[in-house]
Amino acid sequence: MARRKKKNNKYLKYIMIVVLIILLLVSLLVERKTSIIENLLKTTIYPVNKLVVPTSSKEDQTKSIDNLTSENKELKKDIEELRKELDLNKTMTEYSIENATVISRNKDYWFNTINIDKGSKDGIKKGNAVVTYNGLVGKISKVFKYSSEVKLITTEDIHFKVSVNIKIKDKDYYGLLNGYDKKNNLLKITGIDKDKKIKKGKEVTTSGLSNTYPSGLYIGKVEKVKNDSYNLSQIIYVKTKQDFDKIHYVTVIKEKK
Repeated sequence: MARRKKKNNKYLKYIMIVVLIILLLVSLLVERKTSIIENLLKTTIYPVNKLVVPTSSKEDQTKSIDNLTSENKELKKDIEELRKELDLNKTMTEYSIENATVISRNKDYWFNTINIDKGSKDGIKKGNAVVTYNGLVGKISKVFKYSSEVKLITTEDIHFKVSVNIKIKDKDYYGLLNGYDKKNNLLKITGIDKDKKIKKGKEVTTSGLSNTYPSGLYIGKVEKVKNDSYNLSQIIYVKTKQDFDKIHYVTVIKEKK
């Protein structure tokens, strides 16, 4: 019996050793498997994380919304301006006209000239009057095949003159529009006798005395009047509807039908 018991204890030791070895192997395999999985996750998920765009801050989102709102307002203004320009076509039925878009403007001569996207191929000629729905803005000074230059009535060119008319009751008073007060955003008219009583608010239009501008084109309204330095005639300052700092679309009056 003692001999058999010793033999059984010996087998039990072997079994325990085998079990321990198996447990050790299993543990190693599990650890290795975990390591493999971790490595796999590191090599796949980590690069993907690099590609994920970080969530923008509230400040960035606010700026983006503000930019979109601003762009939307500008777009609405452009659409409204273009619509009014097209409405102008309906009122000028006796003339052949051409709608155009401003394509460039020299920063150094901002109030002198603008360039439009219509030229000789569209029937544009030098001297054609150029207007917006707010009134006269200038005339064509240079013509190319696909574009033209417009000299604005706000130009510093002392040789650029427009014959204008101020109607008071049944009387017409004629003068020359020549000059621009940048500081106060006012056009200047000279050549009207100091004894003629020109009051604020009177409408100023083209006279039609030259072949360049048709008669009756709106320019603006009298803002203030003062005598010239020689006290011989009046300098009349005219406020326009047109913001000459912002001109996007124009209409060229080509000829009478």
